[in-house]
Amino acid sequence: MTQQEHQTSRIPDFASREEEAAWFDTHDLADYQDEFKTVRARFARHLSEGITVRLDPETVAELRARAREKGLGPTTLIRMWILEHLQGSDQHPSSPERR
Repeated sequence: MTQQEHQTSRIPDFASREEEAAWFDTHDLADYQDEFKTVRARFARHLSEGITVRLDPETVAELRARAREKGLGPTTLIRMWILEHLQGSDQHPSSPERR
């Protein structure tokens, strides 16, 4: 959003996701449709292979709690973390794991 668009927005800035969620829960998005932009979304295709990872109960509980905070399922969060890590390691080709 440009500085000019930001100044004329009827949607306020939010200090947290919770504050933002509360605001959108009490406002009709149709009233603000002109302020939204179309974005391109990427969706995973052909997730045909699975892998099993064994975790202790405390780790699973922490994973579920973090996923819940983000509004995600635990497997979705794990998949996101793995992809982020793999993409991030592409930026460091000299690391021993990538040789």
